[in-house]
Order: sequence, then structure tokens, then C-alpha cells
Amino acid sequence: MSTALPPFPRGQDPSGVPVPLELTAGPGGPQLRADAARNRARLLEAATRLVEEHGVANVTMEAVAAAASVGKGTVFRRFGDRTGLLMALLDHTERQFQAAFLSGPPPLGPGASPVDRLHAFGCRVLHETRDRLDLYMAAEPDASRRFSYAPYRVRFTHVAMLLREVVPGADSVLLAQTLMGYLEPALIHHLTRQCGMPLERLECGWHDLVKRTTSPVPDEGPSTFVS
Repeated sequence: MSTALPPFPRGQDPSGVPVPLELTAGPGGPQLRADAARNRARLLEAATRLVEEHGVANVTMEAVAAAASVGKGTVFRRFGDRTGLLMALLDHTERQFQAAFLSGPPPLGPGASPVDRLHAFGCRVLHETRDRLDLYMAAEPDASRRFSYAPYRVRFTHVAMLLREVVPGADSVLLAQTLMGYLEPALIHHLTRQCGMPLERLECGWHDLVKRTTSPVPDEGPSTFVS
């Protein structure tokens, strides 16, 4: 079973700390009414207990409804589907991580060089994903939503921004997608669980990939794209 989830937050984020984009709502979305917020927290607390006691595979909308003593329709109205529920469970962890790389101390946050921040970013993602790998795998969106859901967009934008600073003449969008592909939960699951690779090897691979991606290359003139 994956590492226990952190306690679900009951209060607001500390003042002065930027509020990162949430997994379960788009920017500018309406604030929940007090009773709706309490119901949401109650459902997430029930889901958290189920994960810790029975594992992610046994967390269903029906099981959460029963654990929270509410109707199944209430869970569906609040989270949409099982993926939405599991993404909401990851929301607290993701918000903390986003705050760390957007405004936290270096080398992950501002104040370090873009290359150092890229190195720190990937290692942090590898550890976060490893610690909650079962939950990340279960919450993986389908192919049509994988690259458009909120946390991926925030992480991708951050990586692309750092790459633009380091290699301004390169296609930062495609390079960022390449780096993000290395950090996909499915790949981490395959390498660590199915291939038995230690996380330290994945960290070394990330450092090597960042170094090769950001190292200067001879100027050979503009590339020719074939459509």
C-alpha cells in the first residue's frame, strides 16, 4: 500500500502564499458554500480512510457513499466520477508541491538557476509519485484528458518556462513534453515495480536527461520541419 495520505486540510491556505491551481476545479471557479465544503471534506475523509484501510483498488463511489453515510448520487454530484474523486484526494499534496516550486525555497523554488530548478523539480516529482504511486495510477486520466487536466498544465508550463530561460532558441514546448514524459506515473510504475529499478537510478537518469537537454549545441542553422 502507498504512503498514508496527509491530513485533509480544514482551513484556508496561509496568507501570503500564492494559491496554486487545484486539480478538481479550474481557475476562477465558484467557491463552495459552507455546507457544500463541509460535505466535500466529509467525503474526502471517508475516501482517505478507505485508501489507508483497504487500498486504492477498493475505493469506489459506492464505498465512499456508504462510509460517509450519504447517497451514491451525492458522491457523483460532488466529484463526477471515480477519477475525479481520486484526483481530489491528491489535491492537498499537489497544492503543496505547486507552492514549493512556484514560491518555495531554492533549488526547487525561485532563487536558483533554471537548470538547478529543473534538476530539483524532477527529483521531487519522482519521490512524490513513488510515495503515492497506487493513487497516482488509479487517478490517471484517460488519454483524451491526460495532457489537459489542471496539475499537468501547471507542471508543464513551469518546465517549459525554465527551458525557455536555458535554451531560448529551442522548441521549449516539445522539449518540456519530452521531460514530462519521463515523469509519467505509468512509466515510474513500470520501471520501479515491474523492472525493479531503484529510485536512485531514475534520479540519475533525470539528471542526465536534463543535462543533455540543456547543454549548448553547435548552431547548425534553422531546422526544417516536414509536414
